Amino acid sequence: MLHGSFGYGREFSEFFDLSNLGGIITKGTSLKPRSGNKPSRVCETASGMLNSIGLQNPGIEYFIENDLPFLKKYNTAIIVNACGSSINEYVELCKILNNLDIDGVELNLSCPNVKAGCMAFGSSYEGVKEVTSKVRKVLDKPLIVKLTPNVTDIASIAKGVEDAGADGVSLINTLLGMKIDINTKKPFLANNTGGLSGPAIKPVAVRMVYQVAQAVNIPVLGMGGIINSDDAIEFMLAGANAISIGAGNFIDPYTSIDTIKGIEDYMRKYNIKDINSIVGSVEMN
Repeated sequence: MLHGSFGYGREFSEFFDLSNLGGIITKGTSLKPRSGNKPSRVCETASGMLNSIGLQNPGIEYFIENDLPFLKKYNTAIIVNACGSSINEYVELCKILNNLDIDGVELNLSCPNVKAGCMAFGSSYEGVKEVTSKVRKVLDKPLIVKLTPNVTDIASIAKGVEDAGADGVSLINTLLGMKIDINTKKPFLANNTGGLSGPAIKPVAVRMVYQVAQAVNIPVLGMGGIINSDDAIEFMLAGANAISIGAGNFIDPYTSIDTIKGIEDYMRKYNIKDINSIVGSVEMN
């Protein structure tokens, strides 16, 4: 899967055939257009990056008219990341998505860069369960819920998703962070804080994927700092049924293709016939 920073795939289609991917999870899409946060919105950190985009996107109508027809040219799964500022917005958006020719919806309850919605609903068992339950009533398509790592008990949040009838969970989203300019004494980001992504967060993501995989019986989509096949396989060993690449796309547009090839090499090396056979097979000390 390709996530978030992959946008709607147009830019990356200039590098390789998108049909080579298992699926594309679009950038966050809302009921109405969003202008996002004011700049500056991105800065580099050690082994990662901070972003405070604020879910800028052109809205669902633009997606239907322009981006969906483009994505349908390719033989790959299309999953729309749905975001909102209220439960009603999530429900109304998913009513529209339910009638589109897409393969599923990822409910974004975990973005740390917006002042309302998303993480406000995703930080408790009750909040996650309420939103997911109401969306589930209007959505017949596969439903994945994206979890925030900015909580004390990720397993209980995942249980809320499962108990509400979702088909899967994805984790992790970015970790809340800050970077300060020592010369101006001001944060680099106009929003002061932002979401940390990239290799720096991978150990946290692997740990959380492991914990969630032990707690729920629905599939887990793992992400967070994956930039090569070794990273992807590590997530699978921890319990991820599938993996997704986000910030790695900024490092190298061919990251996803190289990761797929690397997984195939690993399977040949260890005579693995079915990649699913390694999911959750970590041998704990």
